Parts: sequence; structure tokens; C-alpha cells
Amino acid sequence: MDSAVIQLLVLAGIAVFLILRLRSVLGSREGFEKPPVTGPANGDGASSRQRFEVIEGGPDTDIFDHVAEDSPAAKALAQMKNADPEFHVGDFLQGARGAYEMILMAFENGDLDSILPFLSRDVFSSFDDVVQLREREGLRVDAQFVGVREVELITANYDADTREGEVTVRFVGELTSVVRNAAGEVIEGDPNVVKRQKDVWTFAREMGAANPNWKLVATDG
Repeated sequence: MDSAVIQLLVLAGIAVFLILRLRSVLGSREGFEKPPVTGPANGDGASSRQRFEVIEGGPDTDIFDHVAEDSPAAKALAQMKNADPEFHVGDFLQGARGAYEMILMAFENGDLDSILPFLSRDVFSSFDDVVQLREREGLRVDAQFVGVREVELITANYDADTREGEVTVRFVGELTSVVRNAAGEVIEGDPNVVKRQKDVWTFAREMGAANPNWKLVATDG
């Protein structure tokens, strides 16, 4: 068999392996054609976001707009707000939207140092394994973020002993992504096709702590 053909088959096998590792660390991707996005995915941004106030003796719409009123998640979010009066669910989800883009693109670009304060040790290790694999195989990912299509709060938990709150969020993002070999040739993906990236991420933080940053502690597709 011609050596060029053998080399192509080897690179294709590496690309498939890399994609499988990527799915295990992040989520699943589905390609689809779509017209260019002409505006931000989150509408008018934070300036137009409505802040709901808790009415004395009434329902907390900041919680119940996102989870069922009698659910365990609602109880956990209420406990988190009691432990940290500065915590607002709507603001958290807005911040999670921005963190999703920042973390996802840093991972795609192999720039984990820039997001180190926002990752738990286990998540950083998982991300770093994939980045190191790319480097060893001479592969590079070129990605462009298009926008966030969906953000949904899935569940929440609160540990009163440690004051740690956890919030799990489902994201559906859109991006273009290709894998290139050491020669710069595309061996996987299409720069003209927008892929839909689905992730379920869990963020954690000690409520009321001086450090306001939430950390990504778990990922699932």
C-alpha cells in the first residue's frame, strides 16, 4: 500500500480517537447548516435583564422561574440564597453562559492556564489529558464560537455543613471546529458547518466566601 495512503489512514484513526476522548470530556456535537448570526445569542445582554425581587411572604420568582416550586432544587437554591444574600439565580445563569463560552474555547484552543481558577482539579486533569494528546499527535483544533442556544438549570444541591452550593446547568452551544494535522491539513470537520455542542456542567462554590468565582467541578454530555 502506498505510504501516503497509510499515513492518511493513521491520521484518520487518530482523529476518530481524539473525537471520542473529546465527547467523554465535553458533550456531543451535531452538525447543521445555519445562516450567519448577526447579533449576540443572549439578546440585549445584562443591561436589559429584569431583576426580580423577593416579596415578603410571597414566592421567590428568582428561583421559581427556573425550577419547580416544590422541588429539591428549589429548596437548595433557597438555602444558598440564605447563606449568601448576594446570590441570585438569574445572575448566576447569566454568568454561567459567559463561563461556558470562555471555558469551552480555552479548551478547544489548548489554553488551560487562562481558565485554571475556574476548574476543579479533576476537571483540569481531564481537559489536560486531551490537550496533551493533541500535542503528542501534532494535531490542532481551530474553532470559532457562534453562540449559546440554550441554558437550562437542571438541579441544585446545598451542603449546610460545608456551605458548598452546587448547580448543574445544561448548555447547547454552537461553534465551528476542525482538526488539522502538523501540515495544517483538515483531517476532521468543516469550517463552514456550525456544530451544536451539548453539555451538562456542574459548578460549585462555598456560599458567602470572599472569592466570588464558581468552579466547574463536573462535566457530562
